[in-house]
Amino acid sequence: MPDSPSAIAFRKLRKSYGPLEVLKGLSGEIFAGEVVAIIGASGCGKSTLLRCFNRLETINDGELIVNGMDLSKPDLSRKQLQRLRAQVGMVFQQFNLFPHITVLENLTLAPQKVLGKGKAESRELASHFLAKVGLVEKGHAYPDQLSGGQKQRVAIARALCMEPDIILFDEPTSALDPELVGEVLEVMKQLAEEGMTMAIVTHEMQFARDVANRVIFLNQGLVEEDGKAYDVITAPQSDRLKAFLSRMKLAGVA
Repeated sequence: MPDSPSAIAFRKLRKSYGPLEVLKGLSGEIFAGEVVAIIGASGCGKSTLLRCFNRLETINDGELIVNGMDLSKPDLSRKQLQRLRAQVGMVFQQFNLFPHITVLENLTLAPQKVLGKGKAESRELASHFLAKVGLVEKGHAYPDQLSGGQKQRVAIARALCMEPDIILFDEPTSALDPELVGEVLEVMKQLAEEGMTMAIVTHEMQFARDVANRVIFLNQGLVEEDGKAYDVITAPQSDRLKAFLSRMKLAGVA
């Protein structure tokens, strides 16, 4: 994808929480239309990096350009942040659906409040994307009436209702029972095939190998390996990545 324009570019990016430096000057790029899986052991900085991409976390130093917007600046206006989050969707580990309103209302809220769309247009968008994730019949259900897999598919539909250029996924299957993981990954695979730009923090190594274009392996706040997904997963170069994949039982999978 190097011939495509850059969707996300970060150079010498640093992020600390008090004395704890989580991101230690890492650099990389994600191109438009590319699916990049970000992998690594717990605590290596994966989720922190992802949250920097839509300014849920502010960086301490370095350069970060997302969809043409410079997030290195400390003083972005509310309007700029609103535009950023309309362009860069986020799907969280714990769904983050509002429990007191219906699925349809969860999906129409942001298009109306943030994008200024009318009620009818917002409902049409919501119905379209609920159909896309296979849940059109659940529009009038409440989140607590859904399975974990259904909740996550609704969360993906909610992100799609903003018609974003980029979607960030923060371990979207880690809170699910194993039998529900497949239905969420299938929706993500469909989005990848349609050319959606995606950055995915995941422990699903087979999915990363088979669906992502590229894999970035983080280790202790730095990029340890970055390359074609199949090559990184099946033929790791660094000892740290070999050990990580061995623990995940996927090293050398053909």
